[in-house]
Amino acid sequence: MFRSKRNTSQYRQLRYLIYTPFGMPLRVFSRRTFLSGIAALAVSQTVPSLGQDIFTSKELADMARGEAQHEGDAPEQTLPLARLSPELKASAVKKAIKKVAGWELARSQRYFNQDWTFAALYTGFMAASEATGQPRYRDAMLTMGNRFDWKLGPRLEHADDQCIGQTYLELYSHYHAAKMIAPLRAEFDTILALPVAPNDKLPWWWCDALFMAPPVWAGLARATGERKYLEFMNREWWRTSAKLYDAEEHLFYRDATFIPLREKNGKKVFWSRGNGWVMAGLARVLTAMPRNYPDRARYVEQFEQMAEAIRNLQCADGLWRSGLLDAASYSLPEVSGSSFFVYALAWGLNQGLLDRPAYEPVILRAWKGLLQHVYEDGRLGCIQQVGARPAHFKATSSYVYGVGAFLLAGSEVIHVHKA
Repeated sequence: MFRSKRNTSQYRQLRYLIYTPFGMPLRVFSRRTFLSGIAALAVSQTVPSLGQDIFTSKELADMARGEAQHEGDAPEQTLPLARLSPELKASAVKKAIKKVAGWELARSQRYFNQDWTFAALYTGFMAASEATGQPRYRDAMLTMGNRFDWKLGPRLEHADDQCIGQTYLELYSHYHAAKMIAPLRAEFDTILALPVAPNDKLPWWWCDALFMAPPVWAGLARATGERKYLEFMNREWWRTSAKLYDAEEHLFYRDATFIPLREKNGKKVFWSRGNGWVMAGLARVLTAMPRNYPDRARYVEQFEQMAEAIRNLQCADGLWRSGLLDAASYSLPEVSGSSFFVYALAWGLNQGLLDRPAYEPVILRAWKGLLQHVYEDGRLGCIQQVGARPAHFKATSSYVYGVGAFLLAGSEVIHVHKA
């Protein structure tokens, strides 16, 4: 792997600009570095990123796409960090939530859409209003729902396009307006009338889907009192789990194509954010699921198994790397996956599912770690760009779904010392 080790002032003054096939410029700090970078690009289709990691063409394309679609960006400049207390006092946690939520709302509200990236952010905004007592974030979600006429994304059976339904259901629980869930109910009834997909064509064939869709199905069952939605969710959850859940590691593969793959250290490939999606999905499904539901114990067992696996993989800075079983290959902590883990672990502790002596220190270290990536203006950094596997990213990179995860984490962390 090519990396420049020269960092004197004379080498900083000699800068060459190279452009990737996607038109993204990268600064390289010496003539030798420049020539080596060109050679590395020719051989491995990678380019250097300011002397930190090597970005693949796919990672750079994902960054460019995310910025073009207003999901986030990854500026080059170093930014000053915010001074936030890591104490789990309500006032300190609220301050962190409001700083991050306020920055993100101002930046992204004009670009709101029905995509899963923003849908994950919306769950965080709803949680932020609940945690801080400030209605402004929920009010923004109400405006958003009315703007889209309470409709889901365009693809009927695709989990990503159902994710926005989580926010519609939460707003429905506040305002009890039938229009807020009418399109959702109609679409899900249409899906229920379709033939059951064969096992080789599962509707939720990737683990991210377990956050996007199941909480909506379980939530609609709770909102309407109709068990058919919960039964569909239960069937599809366990069909996906049977294919992607590793019974030894107690982690989910992103999809079936990852089962034979291995990290550089020879271990299995488990993506941090992918497993974060699942744990957050479990927490939200269990929140909506009746306590007497026959299969509830299976969800609790899987949640507890994953929590133990994640606890044992926490890094010294309190966070988790993009590749869970090969932390050494990823220089930066990954904030979106870490935030989902904090959310799920704090929720599990607050619900009495996790042992306090074992998990409270994990949560405390992780929350402190997350705050180390909040910038003075409220930007939340170290969030991996859109992708489907462990990857490299910039320290300043911020994307809407990662902010949603952070706000969810704060909404549960604030209750840890009250539970």
